[in-house]
Amino acid sequence: MYAVIKTGGKQYRVAAGDKLKVEKLAGDVGSEIIIDKVLLVSDGENTTIGSPLVNGASVQAKVVSHGRADKVLIFKMRRRKHYRKTQGHRQSFTEIQIEKIAAK
Repeated sequence: MYAVIKTGGKQYRVAAGDKLKVEKLAGDVGSEIIIDKVLLVSDGENTTIGSPLVNGASVQAKVVSHGRADKVLIFKMRRRKHYRKTQGHRQSFTEIQIEKIAAK
């Protein structure tokens, strides 16, 4: 059984037992979260596609950790104009483990 969920403006295909890094979510390490923005649920033979969401479907997940991704450097330069700008960014993430997919 798998589902397609939407969180943090992105879509993920998940199944029970999967670990994935998503945009930062509120919740302590070890706490349970419920994601109710489910776009598709499939159990192998029956597939339910929402328009846009599947009614009554939810995904239960556990927060494994919080962290920050590797630094991304942004460098801008205009040649011959003495303009250089360097900036860095580290995106925060939450690592979750999918516990259960519940369809109605």
